[in-house]
Amino acid sequence: MAHPDSTRYASATRQFEKAVARTGAGARSATGLVAVVAALFGAVPPVSPLWLAPMLAIHLAWTALFLRVFWCKGPLSGRLVAGDVAITVALCLAQRHLVAVEALDTGSSWVAGVVTMAIVIAGVTWRPAAAVPAGLVMAGAFAAGVWLASPSQGVAGTLGIHLLQLLAIVLLMTLLRRAAAAADAFLRERARREIALMVERLRREDELRQVGSIHETALHTLTMVGLGTYDEPSPTLHAQVATDLAALERLRDTPRADSAPIALDALLDEVAGRASGLDVRRRLTPETVPGNVAERFARATAEALANVARHAGVREAELVSSNAGGEIRVEIADAGRGFDQDRLPPDRFGVRGSILDTMRSLPNGGAEISSGDHGTLVRLWWRP
Repeated sequence: MAHPDSTRYASATRQFEKAVARTGAGARSATGLVAVVAALFGAVPPVSPLWLAPMLAIHLAWTALFLRVFWCKGPLSGRLVAGDVAITVALCLAQRHLVAVEALDTGSSWVAGVVTMAIVIAGVTWRPAAAVPAGLVMAGAFAAGVWLASPSQGVAGTLGIHLLQLLAIVLLMTLLRRAAAAADAFLRERARREIALMVERLRREDELRQVGSIHETALHTLTMVGLGTYDEPSPTLHAQVATDLAALERLRDTPRADSAPIALDALLDEVAGRASGLDVRRRLTPETVPGNVAERFARATAEALANVARHAGVREAELVSSNAGGEIRVEIADAGRGFDQDRLPPDRFGVRGSILDTMRSLPNGGAEISSGDHGTLVRLWWRP
């Protein structure tokens, strides 16, 4: 499920690489097709059809692979680019069989355009450590091919142009990648702070809600008893105490109007990191949910982990989130001493209120707890 305004940052580096891959694949496809047409129109002696036909077929097949990447919006794989470099080098070295001498003399060889694009593709796909050697090999192969086809033809100018192209694309991509990495660092820190603030707000709101509820219920009744309002057992006092206890047991989250989307896995990771005295192993599936749903999961998870720390007698727990057929699931497990839910004392509001009631009050949400001699498993779920 996707939400455009999630606190999960959209990786600038990932988006940048996607855009570069599609643009590069499109440019390489267009250049490859134009090169085939130019080669066919320029196929005059001493161009050899026996050389030109298979070389163009291989080149055209590789161009089709780039076209597929462009159409499917896929990544530019290293193998695809490496194959392009190899084919380009082969075309360069075979220029005397593929390009007319007049085209070489005037600098209008169709192979020159292929070399330029291959250098660009290598530069946008690979890091400088790989792109620079590949570019140098292609530039050198082109110069060698021209010299083999026409020894009197000067190659220094063309070689200089290719080296300048290589330098420009490597520098440009280095700067752009650094900018994307800096943006990622900023967005990642911002998301982390938002998650931390939400967790702290949830904790404080929960404390204030419980204090307020106690003040309005049990504390008020105890005050009346302390003032001597009830000198002896009274049906009114009995009824009031029962009402107060029921109110405390019904402590649950009030639905929030704010339902801005948030990364559930990031929120749960922050909650687990704040579990005092516990080593929480986490396997969290990236998932974005409305903010009010994320808060319910966070409250229930925090309470479940707190129960492990207080009552299970162990210092390890496991937190797992998943998406099963569209249903968001969160499980908290421990291998400590279990408990009998039917025998929970009245003061154990956490299990009933902060876990079961919190999730069950959420539309399409729920929770269940299984506990025994081998530990406790808390299951939480919600379906959009």
